[in-house]
Amino acid sequence: MFEFFKSLFSEEKEGAAWGKSLPHADDFEDVTAISEPKTKTVYRVASCQSNGRARTHNEDTIFTLNNLIDGFDSPVSFGIYLVADGMGGHQSGEIASSLAAQTATRYLMEKFFYDFVYDRKNFTDDEVKRLLNNAVDAAQKSISQRVPGGGTTLTLVLNLSDRLFFAHVGDCRLYVIGLDGQLTLKTKDHSLVKRLVDLGEITENEASFHPQRNVLYRALGQNDPFEADIDQFILKKGERFMICSDGLWGVLEENQMKEILNDRHLNFEKIVCSLVDAANESGGPDNISVVLVERLI
Repeated sequence: MFEFFKSLFSEEKEGAAWGKSLPHADDFEDVTAISEPKTKTVYRVASCQSNGRARTHNEDTIFTLNNLIDGFDSPVSFGIYLVADGMGGHQSGEIASSLAAQTATRYLMEKFFYDFVYDRKNFTDDEVKRLLNNAVDAAQKSISQRVPGGGTTLTLVLNLSDRLFFAHVGDCRLYVIGLDGQLTLKTKDHSLVKRLVDLGEITENEASFHPQRNVLYRALGQNDPFEADIDQFILKKGERFMICSDGLWGVLEENQMKEILNDRHLNFEKIVCSLVDAANESGGPDNISVVLVERLI
């Protein structure tokens, strides 16, 4: 990934090569068309992490990439945002979550960045979902080969201007925060207790204290075949989405999270830190990771 971005930066420095291919105003009969208003989608992102109070190391990995290219052509927004919660002990968990993040984001960058941002290729919804599934498969293969016995959850969102897609495996969560401040959970936990709740064998309250509440039946690194949950959603101007590990949602009640997310006295960056602080104040039994994205335009 470093080499990829290094190549992008080197191309920017060689701007003269790009400049030679740019059209000149004299090439157009109606120059005023250049300054006409253009529809664009703009997002902002903030993130925060903590080891928690009970852990000495962090097995979570977060990744945020937020781009807007606006100029002569139609503006285009591109982004990847993810949280991966590693499992299997200190070394295995850290490596597994890092590999998942690196492998999945590298795959998505290679498949989408140049084609979508520069060539303005129009990917269909089905194409995007297929490539998202391939990205998860690539991460699964990498972990199985390099970290036997390790595992990780993975919840990521891909932004293609006004279209948002997500891939989900495990028990990190994706919430949408509406204009009314209400939280809507977009993902389903792939955990034993969630399955028991769905079957009506235990209540949501009992699930919070169940001794096997951290046991997952679907995660990257497991030997049994599985499929990621792939879907899409949209945000209106002013709405937000949040990806977080169970170190947050497993400690704070939804009303507590909602209160902080809608606190008008907190600036955008401070909100994610306040969420993490609140989880630590409630005991901080696990690593805590939060990514918050808001649609500005």
